[in-house]
Amino acid sequence: MGLPEERGRSGGGGGGGGSGAREEAGARSRGRRWSPPPEVSRSAHVPSLQRYRQLHQRSVEEPREFWGDIAKEFYWKTPCPGPFLQYNFDVTKGKIFIEWMKGATTNICYNVLDRIVHEKKLGDKVAFYWEGNEPEETTQITYRELLVQVCQFSNVLRKQGIRKGDRVAIYMPMILELVVAMLACARLGALHSIVFAGFSAESLCERILDSSCSLLITTDAFYRGEKLVNLKELADEALEKCREKGFPVICCIVVKHLGREELGTGDSPSQSPPIKRPCRDIQISWNQGVDFWWHELMKEAGDECEPEWCDAEDPLFILYTSGSTGKPKGVVHTVGGYMLYVATTFKYVFDFHAEDVFWCTADIGWITGHSYVTYGPLANGATSVLFEGIPTYPDVSRLWSIVDKYKVTKFYTAPTAIRLLMKFGDEPVTKHSRASLQVLGTVGEPINPEAWLWYHQVVGAQRCPIVDTFWQTETGGHMLTPLPGATPMKPGSATFPFFGVAPAILNESGEELEGEAEGYLVFKQPWPGIMRTVYGNHERFETTYFKKFPGYYVTGDGCRRDQDGYYWITGRIDDMLNVSVREKIGPIATPDYIQNAPGLPKTRSGKIMRRVLRKIAQNDHDLGDMSTVADPSVIRQLFTHRCLTIQ
Repeated sequence: MGLPEERGRSGGGGGGGGSGAREEAGARSRGRRWSPPPEVSRSAHVPSLQRYRQLHQRSVEEPREFWGDIAKEFYWKTPCPGPFLQYNFDVTKGKIFIEWMKGATTNICYNVLDRIVHEKKLGDKVAFYWEGNEPEETTQITYRELLVQVCQFSNVLRKQGIRKGDRVAIYMPMILELVVAMLACARLGALHSIVFAGFSAESLCERILDSSCSLLITTDAFYRGEKLVNLKELADEALEKCREKGFPVICCIVVKHLGREELGTGDSPSQSPPIKRPCRDIQISWNQGVDFWWHELMKEAGDECEPEWCDAEDPLFILYTSGSTGKPKGVVHTVGGYMLYVATTFKYVFDFHAEDVFWCTADIGWITGHSYVTYGPLANGATSVLFEGIPTYPDVSRLWSIVDKYKVTKFYTAPTAIRLLMKFGDEPVTKHSRASLQVLGTVGEPINPEAWLWYHQVVGAQRCPIVDTFWQTETGGHMLTPLPGATPMKPGSATFPFFGVAPAILNESGEELEGEAEGYLVFKQPWPGIMRTVYGNHERFETTYFKKFPGYYVTGDGCRRDQDGYYWITGRIDDMLNVSVREKIGPIATPDYIQNAPGLPKTRSGKIMRRVLRKIAQNDHDLGDMSTVADPSVIRQLFTHRCLTIQ
């Protein structure tokens, strides 16, 4: 897959920093460009900065032609019969809608598996190296083996009555069956709704009810570091809550993960090995007539399954993200546009080559895992690492041990993980080679310059460019990002818009600001990966993202653009508190009490949970869904210290 009019090799620099990186601390705080060293050459995939700007301009001015060229790389059962793109971003002109390639039919599972095996002839290539919680728990699966298992499980789901348009809840740890399950749903045209395995039974129940899921797929149990999680028990609790609320789920398929030792490893290398740590104390409850073992259903399933051909605008999945009202929003992504966008962003942002081993450490329960563990890498025929464990178990060098074990070339993680590992010093990193690493990436929140420098100097040994990516669950894929080797880096900057992305910075009055500016980050036109609606509540979709500034998609984030055109995300715009002197703001607006706090309740992606702050201010302990809070102890401390305000 190549960019339109961009197939050749271009020279130039990459990486950044060198031995003088520490001296750049003052320069980066002033926003000065950090030029890459000339000895690092750019790959064939990444255009020069000048060429990138030209291509970006074309992608914004001619989105139909630009993405139409890229769409030709994929399989379409029937071509687009009408306009390639139609949309309305202005609530004052009618209903908000976005349609890319409406009327064209395809299947994303076919494109990421069948096309790779049969057209690209990569059936014997490893799709995933699976690394379990324990270092000795490992296996791998090829594209051909993955295709067979997905077809088998698709037939299992069909036998259970799952059809196109049905919703299926998936509540599983990071095991190969999770990938099989989501791809099997996509093969049938059913929507998967994946719930992070760290969420509570209440959160699972809420998501099942909101999207009326007719089937649940889960696991007996799993270890997360030293902690044993009885996932089946939580699933049972969630299904009981669903029954109490008048919505019985009549089928629950259970993977025997911790009980694999009873099954044996089987003849296929794609079968995960038995778990090494004994788990004799755990009791798995069983609901006869509702619960079914995955392995027993798979034994009876055929290994061929014709895909369901879907319209490009048919929904692919629902993924819930935190909402300001306390009720999570079911973000809906569709088949065609999402496929194009995650495949293209993966290829160019990570400068993917056929020999790469890619590792995104995100859980598939988050959008990062959907886009850059499953769909993006598989659409490019990439080999990835699928990791079940945590960065600090059995020791704090686990990540770098895995990098060396699989010769990882492209590594993508969160600033939170980087800051955590920084605390343990350089030695746990430097005792491992890491010589295979070529590109490093960050995701989830803006990275502070100190963590960026440590990541670049210590982890990347001052030779790997860092792609600091800004995007959201709602955007589907990268929006603002450097391109490795093409973009002079500034620690902490999300840099430039990706192809087809047209950002703007608005003031409070909705006026676009030119040049150096700070204000609301918005996007002026759709890109293929944009969400299409909030499941079951299109009005909420319009109100949340389009009402404040008609004609724009509103990210909810603040942003600063510097003199070089680099973008710096400043945080959630509605978290800002305007302050002034008494003469300007008046005594009526003076706070009655200012409470010092060690932190604020935030989601794992860094959003401040304003609804929780309102509850604390009212001394209301009925907080609603708290599954996305990053550190519950902060909330306890805020309630404790709130007592001081009572006179």
